[in-house]
Amino acid sequence: MLDLLRHIKDSNTTFKGNLGFVNDWQYFSLYPSVEHDQLTTTGPYAGSLSAFAAGTRLRSRYLHLLDSPSKPNKTSFWASDCNRVIETARYFAAGFFGLDWSPKAKLHIVPETPNLGGNTLTPGDTCAMYRSDLEEGHDYGLKQLIKFRSTYLPAISARFHVQNDGLRFSDGEIYSMQEMCGFETLVRGSSPWCEAFTQEDWLDFEYARDVIHYYRAGPGNPYGAAMGWLWLNATTNLLVRGPSVGQLFFSFVHDGDIVPMLAALDLFSSTHHLPVTHREASRSWKLSQVVPMNGRIIFERLHCNGPALPATAKRQERSKGPRQTPPEEADPYKSSFVRININDGVVALPGCANGPGSSCAVEDFAAFVRKRGGEIGEFRETCGLGRNVSARITFLHQ
Repeated sequence: MLDLLRHIKDSNTTFKGNLGFVNDWQYFSLYPSVEHDQLTTTGPYAGSLSAFAAGTRLRSRYLHLLDSPSKPNKTSFWASDCNRVIETARYFAAGFFGLDWSPKAKLHIVPETPNLGGNTLTPGDTCAMYRSDLEEGHDYGLKQLIKFRSTYLPAISARFHVQNDGLRFSDGEIYSMQEMCGFETLVRGSSPWCEAFTQEDWLDFEYARDVIHYYRAGPGNPYGAAMGWLWLNATTNLLVRGPSVGQLFFSFVHDGDIVPMLAALDLFSSTHHLPVTHREASRSWKLSQVVPMNGRIIFERLHCNGPALPATAKRQERSKGPRQTPPEEADPYKSSFVRININDGVVALPGCANGPGSSCAVEDFAAFVRKRGGEIGEFRETCGLGRNVSARITFLHQ
């Protein structure tokens, strides 16, 4: 994006057509080298405002799970060691626990360092093979993005070229223009860059964003699911053990660390990978829906007070799920279920949605996660790590 700004400044021309607004446009940051990658604090879509608002909304929904004021225990919550992630967690805490939240909650910072093995919120930093594999590791998403961009950006470049006396922009610079629309809207509430492109251009850009995350750490990356299973498995263990180990667990990470968990959960599976030769309109994987700005995934443990199903009825009802659970194993959970909420929308786990509100019985959910773990493979083995490093997350406890 900074390369684009330099190109615009050095062109020393009067822009025309779709880019005519650039002649009077000022970049939305006074200190871009400092303010890039920081939490936005201005505009109606500011990251600080969104985090605080999310905290207040979830407080309204889960107020009954908060400890009473008479209890001295603080609620632990976690953030990866990145300034904007930490600030997001703090603004959320102010909305959820109250402006003076420090007596009620404790924020734990988890380092983003490569030596933590599986005991991390950012497995992309610790998975050695993911970082070193030049073909299908971290950069796989960018490679696939570049392939897809070449199917639609040249036409936009040609349009701007005709309108502006032969001025040429690279594919990367035009892609930055499209990104500018979103970033400036976050800071200012609107952006003239949004009007420089057609509806088809934006549908292609949306798909381009889907492609890069799908192949960078999502279902299309061979390391994605193994990285995401770490947090999914740790959370599943908490859900199985129930409220005795804690009522609330909040973790704050980058969007690129949520994507692997979705790959591990296999919610948006498909019979084939996203094509990069054309835009696939019927895809289930849409980044704007699963990991938007301020996106969140919530696992709710529901307990119903009604009578448990008779043993024969249990076997019949759960036969539609990932496995049939013998009644003696199911008894400890009886009427407890897991419901998945993605950005305020309930998403059913394929093959296990027999419970209330498209939820899945706790023991069946745990069986599904165990089965996925076997399919995905062990994190250390997949990532080329030694047996002397941690294999799993151990810090999620109250």
